[in-house]
Amino acid sequence: MVTRMNDFSTPPEHVGFQAKKLFGEMGEIIDGSIAYIALNGGGPVQPHTHEHNHLFIVTQGEAKILLGDREVILKKDEAYLVEGKLPHSVWNNSGGETVMIGISIK
Repeated sequence: MVTRMNDFSTPPEHVGFQAKKLFGEMGEIIDGSIAYIALNGGGPVQPHTHEHNHLFIVTQGEAKILLGDREVILKKDEAYLVEGKLPHSVWNNSGGETVMIGISIK
């Protein structure tokens, strides 16, 4: 499910600080990466599977996640958990560079 919590808020005792929760408890983090995806870039070309899941967070641009026979569009400041057992790939879906964080989860 795409996290679409569009409302940012200021936590108590903060000033000039806007935040929103992207995800909660999901399991054990294996690793994390940041990706800069050029116009028309992405991959893998052939969707792949694996045992771990991916939590993707877009920080700039827009990503298209191909999941078997469907696709999920992920916009800036949105997150999506991809089940690793489903064939998947990720592509830039914007008119410029897309930046996203990928967190691998057991």
